[in-house]
Amino acid sequence: MKKNLYTADASAVGGRSGHVRSATGIIDLDMSVPEGLGGKKGATNPEELFAAGYASCFQQALLVIAQKAGDRLDNDTSVKCSVTLFQEGEAYGLSAILDVDLKKFDEAKTIDMVRQAHKICPYSVGTRGNMEVELRVQGKAVPVEAEENIGVAEEK
Repeated sequence: MKKNLYTADASAVGGRSGHVRSATGIIDLDMSVPEGLGGKKGATNPEELFAAGYASCFQQALLVIAQKAGDRLDNDTSVKCSVTLFQEGEAYGLSAILDVDLKKFDEAKTIDMVRQAHKICPYSVGTRGNMEVELRVQGKAVPVEAEENIGVAEEK
């Protein structure tokens, strides 16, 4: 049974060279095409905002997984998310790399926790089957089973 927990509202004007503002006013930013693609300095872009949200959300999923196992994450645990904008024919798309450093856990336990977090993180669930997401632990690729990337609607 689906239970809505929270809804965020934001508005954009002017597209990639415009402005975004959340309903709370906490986000109130100029937007730009990425600087490397001719955009202006000092403004953010949708990919940067997506990367920040995904990294934060994935770290929270790791906290949940650790808590359920009776563990605690090191305060210096980090999740780096790199989001790539690409063009394929006339269409544009995104891909992401999540690189996790849990500091105090061995590689096998860290890989297990990362794979579990990927199953429950709302960003991972929302992108599953729609965009390529690569998982890494301290720069090393984590194997992901095909069924772990099947969209929710496709699960049996």
